[in-house]
Amino acid sequence: MANPNIVNVSAIYGTTTYFTPSGTTAVVLLPNAASSGKVFKINQIVASNVTAVACNATVSLYTNGAVAQGSAPTGGTAFPVVYQVSVPGNASLICVDKSTAIYLQEGTSITVTSAIGSSLTFSISYEDIS
Repeated sequence: MANPNIVNVSAIYGTTTYFTPSGTTAVVLLPNAASSGKVFKINQIVASNVTAVACNATVSLYTNGAVAQGSAPTGGTAFPVVYQVSVPGNASLICVDKSTAIYLQEGTSITVTSAIGSSLTFSISYEDIS
């Protein structure tokens, strides 16, 4: 089920998860595995700077790279939603909200990159639709 009909679904679960990258390379924030039978409606992604120093944030949709959260994506292409935007120290950046919602289909993921390791915490709120 590569793209479930979201009008006639059996379940919709609201979920929030978060991750703080320890390095400076792209890592998966939210994977949607191939053959999951699900689509995720992304309602909000926030990058929160937990330090006093400004740090750049990147959030991308990644094709063919649905691996576990915190892992490096493999074998796909990144399509930036937010690209190297500076998040001031002790502040947050709303990268995606309900007015710019994204559907994450099977076999894709959302990746995040922090210019300074352990400086940004990314949180994501989404609907798990199956």
